[in-house]
Amino acid sequence: MRRRVAVLMGGRSGEHEVSLVSGASVARALDADRYEVFPVLIDRAGGWTLDGEPVALVPGSDGHGVIASLSGGPTRVVDVVFPVLHGPYGEDGTVQGLCEIAGVPYVGAGVGASAIAMDKAMFMTVARTLDIPVVESVEVWRSEWTADPDTVRRRVDDALPYPVFVKPARLGSSVGISRVTDPAGLADAIEVALEHDRKVLVERGMVGREVEVGVLGNEHVELSPVGEISYDSDWYDYDTKYLPDRMSLTVPAAIPDELAMRLQDIARRAFRAIDCVGMARIDFFVEESGDARVLEINTIPGFTPTSVYAKLFEAAGIAYQPLVERLIDLALEIDGQR
Repeated sequence: MRRRVAVLMGGRSGEHEVSLVSGASVARALDADRYEVFPVLIDRAGGWTLDGEPVALVPGSDGHGVIASLSGGPTRVVDVVFPVLHGPYGEDGTVQGLCEIAGVPYVGAGVGASAIAMDKAMFMTVARTLDIPVVESVEVWRSEWTADPDTVRRRVDDALPYPVFVKPARLGSSVGISRVTDPAGLADAIEVALEHDRKVLVERGMVGREVEVGVLGNEHVELSPVGEISYDSDWYDYDTKYLPDRMSLTVPAAIPDELAMRLQDIARRAFRAIDCVGMARIDFFVEESGDARVLEINTIPGFTPTSVYAKLFEAAGIAYQPLVERLIDLALEIDGQR
C-alpha cells in the first residue's frame, strides 16, 4: 500500500515563494508507485487548498489525521505530513502543533525544537547556557525601541563593534536583514527588521568564512561533510542566496580536518541541545583565527535539489530522492516519542 503524504508549501511568512519551490521539489521526488502525494498550498493569508479546493488538516475518527474538504469534496487520510514551510506559521512549531493535535506523524523537529530554532535570540540563550559558541548579539524589542530609541542605540554601541547585522529574530532567507557599517545606519535597519517581527537581533559582523553542516536522524544522527558558501557580494543576502550563479557551495570545505571535526561536533551538540529530530542545517561563521560560532539552526532548510542541505548530503553519498524518503521514514520512526 502506498504511503499517503501531505506536502505543505507556501505559507504566511515572507519566505512564501522559497517554500513553494522547495515543496514542489519534494512532491516531485516522491515515487508515485510508493507514495500518494497531496500537495497542499497554503496561501499568504493562511488558507489551505488541495487541487484548488479549500481543505483543513483535522483528527480522523480512526486515529489518523485527515485532510478534510471544506466544500463537500473527498476526505483524504494522511500517513505523514512533510511541512516544507519556512519562517513563522510553519517552521516555528505552529504547524507541528497542528500535526500533533491531528494525530499525524510529520517530518522534522517537534514543537519545542522548532520554536527555539526559529527564534534566533532564544536559541542563542540556550546555546550560551550549554557552552555552544554563538556570535555576540543584542536583543531589541519593538516596545523598548518605540519608547526610548536612544537607550537602545547606546546599548548596541556599548556591546558591539561595527559593522553589525540587524535581523528579525524569527525569520529566515535573509528577509528583513541589513548590514550596518556605522551607528548612523542603525535606526533605519531596526525599523526594517521590525516590519517583520516585534523582536530584533543585532549581531556583531564577523569576518571570515561561512560554512554549514547538515544533520540527519533521530536518536542516532548522520553528519554531512562541512560545506563552504562563497559569494561575490558584501554579505549572504536574499538575492545572493536565490538568484542563479550568485553563490557557490564547496563540499567538502577546504579546511583542516581538526576544524571540520570540531564543527561537526558542535553541530551535533546544537541539534541535541534543542531536542531536534529528523533534519537540520547548522550555519557557522569561522573567523581567520579559527574561532567558530553558530549563526543559527534551520529545522526546515531549503529543499530544492540544488539547495545547500541536499548538496551537503549528496556529498555524503545520499542523493535527493533517497534523502526525502529517509526523512519520511524518520518521521514515522519518531512518531509518538517527541
